[in-house]
Amino acid sequence: MTASRSWRSEEVARNDRALLRAAREVLAVDGAHASVASIAARAGVGVGSLYRRYRTKQELFQRLCLIALRDYLDAANEGLAMDDPWAGLVHYAMASIRSGPGSLAPVAGTFDVTDEMTELAERGDRAVAELVERAHRARVLRAGVTAVDLELLIEQLSKSPLQEHLQRQGRTELYDAALNARERIIAVALDGLRAAPAGPLPGQAPGYELFTMRWAPPEDEQPASE
Repeated sequence: MTASRSWRSEEVARNDRALLRAAREVLAVDGAHASVASIAARAGVGVGSLYRRYRTKQELFQRLCLIALRDYLDAANEGLAMDDPWAGLVHYAMASIRSGPGSLAPVAGTFDVTDEMTELAERGDRAVAELVERAHRARVLRAGVTAVDLELLIEQLSKSPLQEHLQRQGRTELYDAALNARERIIAVALDGLRAAPAGPLPGQAPGYELFTMRWAPPEDEQPASE
């Protein structure tokens, strides 16, 4: 490969990473109505560059989803490889929170779910279920906590309204303090999962329909195609 081709390949890869990062950031604020122009502007590239890489907004969303699903599966398997059940569970939770799944929640049900996405999701669900079951067997996880409880907690903790607000305001001098506060809140929430004398959890254990039904578009709506 010539030097010019190598440089071009690196530029394409760099632009793709910037697009994906920008898409997640814009989605976190604007949701599924995020415009291609806003994503391109956030990434510092032209709209034409975005469309050369992703022909439709649906393709972009599918790519983001695949990356997230692979990250979640990797984190769960890494957690299972740890000898300490609690450390493995926390590793998965922290890795998933920091990868930001909450920013993708707004696009649930707006595009076609591919076979590859389904297969990765199923593998991830099995790995997380084993993490939770292993923690229960070791009596380190609060009784009654399910894999869905864990996933919903991760989704909630993966977004920080405070950080997003400061970012919109341009208050960079407060960003480190907000990041520190977020880490403390995450630690408090995860410590609440530890097995300890406590009362029963309220209500019924949630079901996976809270995830699966969101990814099924309403019958009167079509997946995004632009």
